[in-house]
Amino acid sequence: MPILQTDDQHFLLDGQPFRILSGGLHYFRVHPEQWADRLRKARAMGLNTIETYVPWNLHQPVPGGELVLDGPLDLPRFLELAAAEGLYVLLRPGPFICAEFEGGGLPSWLLGHDGIRLRSTDPRFLSAVEHYLTLLLPAVAPHLGPQGGPVIAVQLENEYGAFGDDTDYLRRLADILDRNGVDVPLFTCDQPQDLARGGLPGVLRTVNFGSRVGPGLAALREVQPTGPLMCTEFWIGWFDRWGGVHVVRDAEDAATALDELLSAGASVNLYMFHGGTSFGFTSGANDKHTYHPTVTSYDYDAPLDEAGDITDKYLALRDVIARHAPVPDTPLPPPSKKICHPGVELGEAATLFDALDVLGNPVASETPVTMERLGQSFGFVLYETRLERPGPALLEFEAVHDRAQIFVDGQPIAVLERERHERTAAFTVPRPGAVLRVLVENQGRVNYGPALHDRKGIIGRVTLDGEPLTGWVSRPLSLASLDGLTFATPDAPRVGPTFRRGHLDIEEPADTFLDTTGWTKGCAWVNGFTLGRYWSRGPQRSLYVPAPVLRPGRNEIVLLELHAVPGLATVDLRDLPALGPEEE
Repeated sequence: MPILQTDDQHFLLDGQPFRILSGGLHYFRVHPEQWADRLRKARAMGLNTIETYVPWNLHQPVPGGELVLDGPLDLPRFLELAAAEGLYVLLRPGPFICAEFEGGGLPSWLLGHDGIRLRSTDPRFLSAVEHYLTLLLPAVAPHLGPQGGPVIAVQLENEYGAFGDDTDYLRRLADILDRNGVDVPLFTCDQPQDLARGGLPGVLRTVNFGSRVGPGLAALREVQPTGPLMCTEFWIGWFDRWGGVHVVRDAEDAATALDELLSAGASVNLYMFHGGTSFGFTSGANDKHTYHPTVTSYDYDAPLDEAGDITDKYLALRDVIARHAPVPDTPLPPPSKKICHPGVELGEAATLFDALDVLGNPVASETPVTMERLGQSFGFVLYETRLERPGPALLEFEAVHDRAQIFVDGQPIAVLERERHERTAAFTVPRPGAVLRVLVENQGRVNYGPALHDRKGIIGRVTLDGEPLTGWVSRPLSLASLDGLTFATPDAPRVGPTFRRGHLDIEEPADTFLDTTGWTKGCAWVNGFTLGRYWSRGPQRSLYVPAPVLRPGRNEIVLLELHAVPGLATVDLRDLPALGPEEE
């Protein structure tokens, strides 16, 4: 029965001084059949605790609905596996998690309410939060420390000081946790400059940073003169964005900073110990005056790489931990087996526009309907209307979130990107009644800061030559399932977004990386499992395929290519990831 408490300087576990040596591991970014492997490697590194967020948007995809707590979202099983490995758990249940995750983990359906104030005492938000936590916490309760479980502390809110300073909101959250039986210590975390704004009196404050250890701990001491020192997010790597560079942090540099942190007597959570993958359409975005979507991989240059293999950084940090705490004297496992199979032909095709009736139901309205109003979280929305006056035309959008491909009578005429602040397209209407189609991709809702209110699709009005364009059909395309698609061998290149399918026979499943070099932009599936987005813009050029997704015998690979399919229409399965420039 682990009971965590604090005194003037330390954490106490069952009355004895205790240092939290934790690592971030998000169960929802790792295939569930691989959880035990990752947890075992955490213990072998010398960690005694695992930290995980809980993504509200995945667990409760429908407003007012029951929680999803099975398969990849079986949080109770993950907690059981952590306990079996001898690891304690820091649980961060939201409601907001950031984590470079879609919408910071907040459900998209919240944005179906006009004017809702997220992360506030807005009754619509708080009511939804209370319903969510009232469903989640009974599933967590048997795993709390006083009940003999591994969860020794629960986060109240996440970096709230970077968003607001409403202590009444934080107090209301604390009341909800208390009423639902959370009887372990609560904590908040903030970056040094936000510590004064983001905390709640009586709740332990912790700090987040990746360097400048001394000033970071001093900032925490300034707002909290007594109590244990803890860095809840010690950033030993970083995430990547599309069009950026692959970010790495030197292993020895990270190790030196960790040694300084531990030498100061602080507790720590390595963010991340194992990043994993934002499978499907779950990667988020940042918007500090310019929108930047995050890549699919959450490798994070972490001690365990995206495939769960031990890195030089793992070894360097393990050596540091061994100077301050016991490290298990167990042999470290070799890298997992990988599949390498170049030139898998994707010889079958199905065009997106020919498959609309099996992918989504149309909704007619005078103006375009946002994704949230359509009850949709992820994927695309196809908007369609008719243009009655032929000749030169100027199409203008109030806003497009996030990337629009524009077609007239099936022919591509323009691409507009939110990231580039593009809102207009000039073209020629070929005939009266020409069909205008606008395919809008949600590239990830903003996950940090005041831009969280990030609705998707066509936002606001659309004008043609300055006049409002009306009479729209909005069709949600979540692509949650590709069942019903009819594939055929193409006798000519297809125009417009196209699904391409191929098959591969293997003897024994193993990890691999789907290399999309030569393709432009789209999404990939293996055996119906959505790997995520790819984009030639880089830096990421491969998608991680977990071994459990594959099966002995025949395996199906599908790509939805939004632009031109390469002439050979092949992909490679490789034994190494491609997360940065080719010269790497």
